[in-house]
Amino acid sequence: MYPKRREFLRALTTLVVGATILIGDACVSVLANESAMPSPTEPLILDMVHHNPGGPRYQTKFEHPGFLRDEGYNGKVHFLSDSPTLAINWESVDPDILPAGSPERAWADAKATNFDRMLVECKTEGLRTYAEADMILLPKRLVEKYKMENSFGDPSDPQTAKFLRLMVGQVFERFPTLDGLVVRIGETYLQDAPYHVGTIQSKTNAATTIIPLVQLLREEICIKRNKQLVFRTWMSFDKSLINYLAVDSAVEPHTNLFFAVKHCEGDFHRGNPFSKIIGAGRHQQIIEVQCSREYEGKGAYPNYIANGVIEGFEEHQIKTNQNKFNSIGAFARQSPLFAGVWTWSRGGGWDGPYIKNELWCELNAWVMAQWAKDPRQSEESVFNRFAEEKLGLKGSDLGKFRKLCLLSADAVLRGKSGIHRELPPWWSRDDGINRPALPTDPVVRTSIAAQQREAVEMWQEIVRLAGEIHFADSDTADFVKVSSTYGLDLYRIYQAYINLNLAGLKADPEEMRDLLKKYDAAWNDYRDLSKDHPNCASLYEAHGARFGVGDGLEKVVAEFRRKAGTKQQMAAVQ
Repeated sequence: MYPKRREFLRALTTLVVGATILIGDACVSVLANESAMPSPTEPLILDMVHHNPGGPRYQTKFEHPGFLRDEGYNGKVHFLSDSPTLAINWESVDPDILPAGSPERAWADAKATNFDRMLVECKTEGLRTYAEADMILLPKRLVEKYKMENSFGDPSDPQTAKFLRLMVGQVFERFPTLDGLVVRIGETYLQDAPYHVGTIQSKTNAATTIIPLVQLLREEICIKRNKQLVFRTWMSFDKSLINYLAVDSAVEPHTNLFFAVKHCEGDFHRGNPFSKIIGAGRHQQIIEVQCSREYEGKGAYPNYIANGVIEGFEEHQIKTNQNKFNSIGAFARQSPLFAGVWTWSRGGGWDGPYIKNELWCELNAWVMAQWAKDPRQSEESVFNRFAEEKLGLKGSDLGKFRKLCLLSADAVLRGKSGIHRELPPWWSRDDGINRPALPTDPVVRTSIAAQQREAVEMWQEIVRLAGEIHFADSDTADFVKVSSTYGLDLYRIYQAYINLNLAGLKADPEEMRDLLKKYDAAWNDYRDLSKDHPNCASLYEAHGARFGVGDGLEKVVAEFRRKAGTKQQMAAVQ
């Protein structure tokens, strides 16, 4: 479907970008007037690929605007490493900031040329274009020249505010077809910005940081330029309802201003509370949904979360006093503040696992995008369309696929954190495993062990179902079987590892040896799966995650081996 379109895009991109270069810094694009804003009743349906910061980019169909359009999206968010805030040359402000002929200038100019291409590709397919931007991020030479080392992270500082306004102005002058910026203050990534520095002071302080920054950007982006601002609440004013309402009341709503909110509090963990700020206040809200789940395999195994996001996760069925809603579906159907969804189809976090088939990510993304077009739809009706239209399933096969997907969500919850979050979920993330933080209450510890057993039993049922479903093509059938077995073997590793930690170093050595035998057997099966099936995702490593919390798995298990007097029985890593 896409080869001819890609050829056309390449030709058009060359034409338009070439014309842009000839015109110069004014960058008057031939598509400048084609950037239609959404109607007040049309939700934003955005997607972003979250590449690993500082690492190789994902090779994914979700980077192709034509594919996104066909999936149901009406906009694309470009990742931080492609941000136009990194691609402006500052020439009109101070030619010394990125001097002509310098490596910094060449780097920024290359960024600009690349972003020109991305904009043209999106506009050709009828997509709105947005770009992430960390605040506050400025060129090193600027900060040094104007002696802002101690002040540039403070948006209330007059000099900082001045340069922020200049930066926004340059972005939209250089890239006039850009529809808006998605601003983040929760973290600052510099892995892909070698000539910039970044920081934000007091990022959770509504009065001194959040309100001044939102007001400045609202004026520069929404009012002066009639562009859109999506301001992320994450790690700044997403957990405190009081803080959120303080920002909400201080900043006047605007049709071009949106607050982005993750559907659960904190990061994308199962077991975390449903966000209490969803539906609060006066401002339009866009809901962030991670489809490849950085703490839960990144698409390496079945993990269907769209049902829980839309209709309510198992752990969110009891609303707290502070929660207006316990699902995005209820919010969208009952509140005028619902403005759309923003999915992360791929990525999040760091490192692997790296997948070779995007089925499980696409299932989540497609259902979220198609549902957001009309939230009156049930999630199940949209899911069934995916199964029928994309996979060719019908009848009992469709029912089995539905059961498999719903079971995957139940198994992940029990194996990673527990129904009542008995197990803090940070012990496993990306492709690493760390020491779990276990509770001392014996009743809770018993519940954790029981849920680990339930999770494995559910994965066994998932594997059985995967073998019974008749898919339209053999590649999909094989991947569903392999990825389901991947989940089973990984959660067998989890079960043995958690049980070892529950038993503790004071356990009977014979019990330890039995648990270690099960642990090694699970690892051996897991590694054999990868050797035997080329479509298998990359494996979790037998050590801690790069940014994991606590000792790595390798250190923890070594302690048990020494105590039990056993040697490693796992097959060597291939």
